[in-house]
Amino acid sequence: MEVFCGKTRKQNTQNMGDIYSAYILSTEHRPNFSTFVEVDEIPIIDLSETSQENLVSKIGKACEKWGFFQVINHGIASDLIIKVDNEAKKFFELSMEEKKKLKRDACNATGYHDAEHTRKTRDWKEVFDFLVKDGIQTPSSDDPHDLGLCTQKNRWPQSLPHFREIMEEYGGKLEKLSYRLLELISLSLGLAGDKFLDCFKNNLSQTRINYYPPCPFPDLALGNGPHKDPCVLTVVAQDDTGGLQVKKNSVGWVPVKPISGAFVVNLGDILQVWSNDKYDSAEHRVVVNSQKERFSYPFFLFPGPHIMVKPAEELVSEKDPAKYKAYNFGKYYANRTHADFGNQDIEGREIHHFKILD
Repeated sequence: MEVFCGKTRKQNTQNMGDIYSAYILSTEHRPNFSTFVEVDEIPIIDLSETSQENLVSKIGKACEKWGFFQVINHGIASDLIIKVDNEAKKFFELSMEEKKKLKRDACNATGYHDAEHTRKTRDWKEVFDFLVKDGIQTPSSDDPHDLGLCTQKNRWPQSLPHFREIMEEYGGKLEKLSYRLLELISLSLGLAGDKFLDCFKNNLSQTRINYYPPCPFPDLALGNGPHKDPCVLTVVAQDDTGGLQVKKNSVGWVPVKPISGAFVVNLGDILQVWSNDKYDSAEHRVVVNSQKERFSYPFFLFPGPHIMVKPAEELVSEKDPAKYKAYNFGKYYANRTHADFGNQDIEGREIHHFKILD
């Protein structure tokens, strides 16, 4: 049996003698657990707020200051999260042979994966991804002359009879919540609430199940290395283990404390471009520990592969010109998918490649 992170989920990591070199971070990227950050709490937004004006104002301030916030009273039942959590644990308890039957590849980025890389270093985690809209075709590469297509087709474990139904329900609920949040964020930018809705026909939005095993050397590895999400926004249910951190330039890495029943929301690169840098995509990472495993369930709101991503015209003027060149999301997605798959010779394209220099 192939071994992930030194041991399978059911095995004890106490006697592990070493750590795979692929997981070891360069010195400057290793977590420093001796540093304690004193900062204001990451904003908590109550979506049951009766005044939309107040709600839009609070979300706008959270986006401007942090690019991160948590939402409560969001309308998603807690028992659904419990079901997702139960099914996720059943999935990662499957044998490696069973999980590998669902293993994703460089063309189809859905299913199981245990070798994800961030900035050329392997993450200490296993994941399972599925699309909200199954069967979407995407470019096979970022080469503008390559007309080849890949079909993104969901894969499901046959041995877990309720897995697909529960996960699809969760993905559908999170998609609706994401659209509501995008409407509020659009309003906070002075745009129409439905400004971007046409971008989501045949969209590539996906849900992920993250499993972070206990790590015998948490000071050398990360569950997810420092990165910014390439989507519009991310909505995450996290367990009570903790580990998610957001980068605050003035103070360093700030823990995103688990709040029972809350979803964590962070802005992605596409929203940074759409806002013409009025809001930033927040850099974040996941630290691991030697005692506890961690699960999280993010939903990534993506547009369709045909969409050209560029600053909203209402936010561009002579005094504030466009800060990004337009780019095709499908081609961008293909590049990120290949880089994320683990080919360490490929650099995942990021939005700074499209920055218009002054």
